[in-house]
Amino acid sequence: MIEVYAFLAMFFVQILAMSVLHPAWFTRYVRVQAARYPAERFAQFYPGVDLDLARERLLTRYRALNTGIAVLGLLLLGWLFNYMRSPAWGERPVVILLCVYVVMQLLPICFVAWSGARFKSKVLKHSLPEGKRKATLQRRGLFDFVSPFTVFLAVAGYFLFAAFVIYVQQKPFKGFALVGALTLVYAAEAFVVYKMLYGKKINPIETNADSVRAIGLAVKSCIYGCILCVLFFATIFTIDLLELRSWIPFATSACLVVSMLLCFMGFIASPPSPHVGNMRGGMPRLRPDA
Repeated sequence: MIEVYAFLAMFFVQILAMSVLHPAWFTRYVRVQAARYPAERFAQFYPGVDLDLARERLLTRYRALNTGIAVLGLLLLGWLFNYMRSPAWGERPVVILLCVYVVMQLLPICFVAWSGARFKSKVLKHSLPEGKRKATLQRRGLFDFVSPFTVFLAVAGYFLFAAFVIYVQQKPFKGFALVGALTLVYAAEAFVVYKMLYGKKINPIETNADSVRAIGLAVKSCIYGCILCVLFFATIFTIDLLELRSWIPFATSACLVVSMLLCFMGFIASPPSPHVGNMRGGMPRLRPDA
């Protein structure tokens, strides 16, 4: 029964991390970022719009959604406590419910992203203010944000996991499904990294220093996320081989909690100064905006 209580404890931490702490840090991060820009600058890009009111309204809805999802999580935790105390409990229903709840926990941040994109599509139809901002000519690269060794670990982890699966079982089985899922994860993360490095600037109000910081956080999250996925899939595969499937719910919830902790690091980190050195794994030196 130790795996049951370990999962229940980790699931409670997951509810606390993703639906209580993460919204609190995200709200603080948004307000700190908004306070860094003068009201006149917002008025230039968003004429006739009360951004403070719109932002607080969106954050209120965001917190309300997370509160409701946290309550549902506590109710689910109570049901799981009763269900998993039975010797006949199965890991499949638990994992399915866990995945459904994870999707629910991601809905508020998706709502914020959708609301932000919808707001910008309506308001940013106005022309840019006088004196166009000049883009810096320095080319950004992956190694400006993440060290080559970290990228090597992410790439090597994929091939090592695939080789491990092929070595253990050389006939079609669910291990190859894990390799396929990992391939999709890597493809999605690579697409995000490419768009962040070479895509258009999302927020016209941001300075280059803030834009580079946001790109760095996104790129690092993608690379470390790939490494974490390799570790997670390898753990799930090994647990299945050792016939310890009752530990799968705990491993799944623990992976989600670690992912949230990595996100917290981005919100806790203080903004960089406008000029930062071009260090490996850090931010490249940029010229001031015109």
